[in-house]
Order: sequence, then C-alpha cells, then structure tokens
Amino acid sequence: MTGANAIFHLFFAVPCLFVLARWLWPLALTPGVKACVAVVLLIASQYHLWSRFSSGSVFAPEMPRAVVILFNWAFGAVLLLAVFQIALDLGTLAVMAARRSTVMVPDGVRYAIATIAALLAAWGVWNAIRVPPVRDVEIVVPGLSSEFDGYRLVQLTDLHISRLFPGGWTRAVVDRANAAGADLIVVTGDFIDGSVAMRRSDVAPLADLRAPDGVYAIPGNHEYFFDYGDWMRHLTGLGMRMLPNAHTVLRRGDAQLVLAGVTDLSAPGVGQAGPDLDTALAGAPAGVPVLLLDHQPKEARRAAARGVAVQLSGHTHGGMIRGLDRLVAPANNGFVSGRYAVGGMTLYVNNGTALWPGFALRLGVPSELTRITLRTAR
Repeated sequence: MTGANAIFHLFFAVPCLFVLARWLWPLALTPGVKACVAVVLLIASQYHLWSRFSSGSVFAPEMPRAVVILFNWAFGAVLLLAVFQIALDLGTLAVMAARRSTVMVPDGVRYAIATIAALLAAWGVWNAIRVPPVRDVEIVVPGLSSEFDGYRLVQLTDLHISRLFPGGWTRAVVDRANAAGADLIVVTGDFIDGSVAMRRSDVAPLADLRAPDGVYAIPGNHEYFFDYGDWMRHLTGLGMRMLPNAHTVLRRGDAQLVLAGVTDLSAPGVGQAGPDLDTALAGAPAGVPVLLLDHQPKEARRAAARGVAVQLSGHTHGGMIRGLDRLVAPANNGFVSGRYAVGGMTLYVNNGTALWPGFALRLGVPSELTRITLRTAR
C-alpha cells in the first residue's frame, strides 16, 4: 500500500478514534464490552480498506450487496455519531462556561445520539439506493427555434453501476427513463465502478435505453479509474453514442440544435485527452444553440464565455447531505446542485441518479432521474 493510500485510510479512521475517545470511553460499560464495541466501530471505519482488499480499488467493493449496504450504514453511522458528539461536547462546554461548574453528561444522552445517528444513517442509505423518481425541469434556451420548443431529454448521471447498484437496479432505471417519453437520453458520466469484467452483466440493461433521437453520453472521472479504452468500446457496443470532445447536430425540420460533449478533467492524469471545447465544437453550425455535456461543473464559466447555451453536469452528487454541499462547493467553483445562471448560459447540476458506493448516504439531497424540457425565449 502506498503512502497516499495509507493516509486515505487513516483519514477515515480519525472520526472513529474520536468516537472511541469521547463517546465510548465515558460510558459505564465493562472493559470487555467496550473492547468489542471498539473493534466493531474500527471495522466499520475501514470500509474502504476492505473494498481495496476485495477488488484492488476503493471504488469497487466486490462484496455481496447486503454487505455493501451494511458497511455503508455502519460507516455513515460512525461519521454522524462523530458529528453529534462534537455538537454534544460544544454544548456541554457552553453550559459549563455559563454555570462556571462541571457538568456530567448522562449515559442516556450518549445512547440517544448514537440511536439517532444509526437511524439517520439507515434512512440515508435507503434514500441513496432507491430508483429515483422523475424530476421535471424547464430550461429557457436563448435562440432556440420554435420547432424545438417543448423538446424533452432525460439526463442520467453518476449511475455508479456496481455491487451496490447492480443489474436489477440498472434495469429499473432504464425502464423508468424509457417511460419518461423523452426525445433524447443523455448520460453525463460515471457509468460504473469496476472493470468491464466485473460489471458486464450489471451494465447490460443500458443496451435497452431508447429515445427517438438516440442515447448520447460522455465519460466521467470514474471511467478513467479503470480501463478507459475498454469501457468506451463496451459502452459504444451497448448503443451509447459517445461524445468525447465531439458534437452532433439534432434537427427538427430545418431547425438545428448542437449537442456537444467533452472528456473529463481527470483524463490527462491517465494519459488521455482532456476536455477541449474548441475541438468539440469544431465544424458546428454557427448561430445554433449549444447544449453541452460536461461531467464536472467547475469549468462552466469557460463554457459560458464560449457561447454555450446550456450545460448539463453531475459529479457532485448534490453534496449528498444538506449542509455538506458547502464543503463540496469550493472544489467545484461553487456549483453543486440544481440550476445556475452563468453569464447568458444555464448550468444544471444533477444530484445524480446514484452515487459512489463508498459513501452511499443521502439526507435532504434526493437522487434524480431528470426530464428536462427546453423552451424558446418568450
């Protein structure tokens, strides 16, 4: 294991160590019981280490789905308990300062925050792994021809097809997307977690995605964590029309709409071509609105400056937990969830159809299968 990997796993051990010191140690339990609870908590905190042992990657836990769900629940409960214990400690310090005397926290309070953490984690995992409902969004597109007024597309993103989101889940998403009655289906990256050999049967239902104008897609950063070339060939074989720094022209009679895509910002790190909007738009008809697929939203201002009308992104998972979005925002230039006006461009950041199986919790930030209706400016 490299030094960077060791630091990664130690980082996730810190909340657990805090829980052991500030929540478990003060409880009136026998040393044997405390030792057993401590071992369970430490095992839960090292979920990503067990994932690495199972597949060689923290991004692909190759364990039975029930075990992956259990680990996500336990890992999430430990993190939430650490947060609640910090809040309890700060509240206790405030009371002590006000009273100018020592305050003892009853064991019942500690058990209560642990129960709340466990229940919230269970609710968060359930929200994360469900098949999301259709979310309707309307976007006004400057310069859009009246022939495209009411044009509908379904955006899927961050599917993270894996042991947590297996073939049965994928089939349900495909059925729901097909039933949405869209003219076009787009997938804005992060199809998978795992190699083609690991995920072949789980991604197979994607071949049944259907829309009159086809199914177009771009890679996300997770495609580069495995064999990018293998995945691009396999996804193309499933009927995905990939747009890596490329575009196509959609038509309604004489009216046109440019659909463009770029590769992911992580691509150069593995020797692949990085996102290049100029290349993607080379040869595109002038004066026609551009709808851009870009997995990460952070470069939205550059796209707006280039004259893009609408950008569809994912990647952030909406922050997953309300309040956590403020921590996610700086790494994404402030773009985390929903609609943003960026110059004259509309950016829509999808919360994700699923999310990374290494931290599958959603609290107050629902997953979405998004049906977008384009409207002409009135």
